[in-house]
Amino acid sequence: MKKFFLLAFLLTVSACKSEQVIVPAVVHNVNTTQEIVVEKAHLPIIGEVEPIYFLPMKSPFYARIDTGATTSALDCQNVEYFERDGEKWVAFKLKNRKSGEEHIFEKKIERTFRVRRVGEDESRKAVKMDVKMGGETFSAVFSIADRSGFDYQGLIGRNILTGRFIVDTSTSYTLN
Repeated sequence: MKKFFLLAFLLTVSACKSEQVIVPAVVHNVNTTQEIVVEKAHLPIIGEVEPIYFLPMKSPFYARIDTGATTSALDCQNVEYFERDGEKWVAFKLKNRKSGEEHIFEKKIERTFRVRRVGEDESRKAVKMDVKMGGETFSAVFSIADRSGFDYQGLIGRNILTGRFIVDTSTSYTLN
């Protein structure tokens, strides 16, 4: 018991000995906010719905912009899975509801992941698509899904938005 009190006493005394001295400093003209704004100002501002082209198709698809979605999604029909050279592939039809333009794609499956839904979890496949959005053409991963019950055939998530666009939900169709 004596050892316990001695240890407690020593800890208390040693804690009292260390003093922290705060010396005010003057920082001259540092404006980090301005630097960040200047760096991000070159990014286009997009709204809650924007056109996206799935190359080589000529008609735009209108997609909902969703900063809460990790991965973008695409409305596909006639989905068929197959194997090519020991790898998993998928064939699907992409049909533009507005123009009627359609194209059959065959893509290697990039990954499979689970989507949590209210009723039950769903397994989805993701493929890499060549797209054009605004003035930029790039490749991005999209999950393929039946989005026939949704107003928009595409969903643009953070995998496309990050570093490319600033989202202003008070507007739409800024990339037309």
